[in-house]
Amino acid sequence: MFDFRYHALSLIAVLVALVLGLLLGVAIGDKGLVSSAENNIKESLRADVRAEQKKAAELDDKLAEKDKFEQEVYPLLVDGQLTDRKIGIVFLGQPSEEINTEVANALEASGGKKVGAVVVREPLAAEELAASATGTRYETLPSGDDKLWESFGVRMGVLLTRSGKLLNRERRPLFSAVAGSTGPYDGVVIARNIPSDVKGDDLHRVNAFEQGLIRGLTSRGVPVVGVEHSDTKPTQVTWYRAQGLSTVDNLEQTAGQAALVFLLAGNTDGAFGVHQPRLLPDIVGGVG
Repeated sequence: MFDFRYHALSLIAVLVALVLGLLLGVAIGDKGLVSSAENNIKESLRADVRAEQKKAAELDDKLAEKDKFEQEVYPLLVDGQLTDRKIGIVFLGQPSEEINTEVANALEASGGKKVGAVVVREPLAAEELAASATGTRYETLPSGDDKLWESFGVRMGVLLTRSGKLLNRERRPLFSAVAGSTGPYDGVVIARNIPSDVKGDDLHRVNAFEQGLIRGLTSRGVPVVGVEHSDTKPTQVTWYRAQGLSTVDNLEQTAGQAALVFLLAGNTDGAFGVHQPRLLPDIVGGVG
């Protein structure tokens, strides 16, 4: 006898089989499409990577050629520019071994010599500085105003260019580190980086002293150049220029080192580097 329920179940089974077949077919078809598209994308990416690797290799070759050219030309540019001149580095605040080395490298072919590097202790040690200045007007530094600190800075700057007894007495409290001589210098490189924890009265003293120091250094016609790296933040060029200094903002580069030598030679002034309108000053007197 015909069973309607059996017939219904049979129809359901057939429908389920058809649906499963369709789903499997679509899944298999989609998998094939996805797999093909994925392979195309991978191959395209591989081609892009290979192209970029080739470009990178070509750029590396060009940079190597540029570096070689600079290294060979640099001595010709700076030769004799600073013959027998004694150059000192003054770090205002935190020192930089990189800048110390770069200045030495810049001078190597110029005939000049880095004879000393000093690091001004900031914040300033007022009591110790006053104790070392007994018998002078600077023995009142701890209670002195900005004018007295600026005057003290002027005195120290002058003595760095000609030496003197007071500088010798103040050497230990004024400088946190000294390498080589404290003068006399025929040219001075300034690198400024005030520690962030110098604030309040300490900062006022530091600012007054630094301004006086630059005035003293430049008062006798000695070339003084402010330097930094191209990625220095915040830049100190604005401060250097406000003090009337020439500047180099890319000392880590060969061009920056050449600019430093020309500026220390004292034949020109201005602001030079990658963030300035000009990379190099005029070469006075020609090459060689």
